[in-house]
Amino acid sequence: MSNNHSQRKRYCLALDLQDDPDLINEYIAYHRPENAWPQITANMEEVGILDMEIYHVADRLFMIMETTLDFNPTALPKTAEGRQKSEEWEALMWKFQKPLACAKPSEKWVPMEKIYDLKQAIK
Repeated sequence: MSNNHSQRKRYCLALDLQDDPDLINEYIAYHRPENAWPQITANMEEVGILDMEIYHVADRLFMIMETTLDFNPTALPKTAEGRQKSEEWEALMWKFQKPLACAKPSEKWVPMEKIYDLKQAIK
């Protein structure tokens, strides 16, 4: 797929971390490029995640995901190993994370609503 943004979908999501500086630092360490789990990265590419960035302030996280147009956020990794590693990663991350107050019971990362777009404002 080309880098044409019209062929992508963008997701902006929020999540909180446990309000504990040691846990927050450990969470950040897990997300450094040199600590990436290869199977998790492969899983993301496999299901159609083209790019992902996570930003942090205090105990709040903000994720921007660029995906293929046919991306399904509930799709499971295709291999048994991929599913096992994904379950392991998610279980580990819950040690650090807590849902936003507005999250649904089964929801982890909460979709954010876009309220401003410069491209639309300058037309």
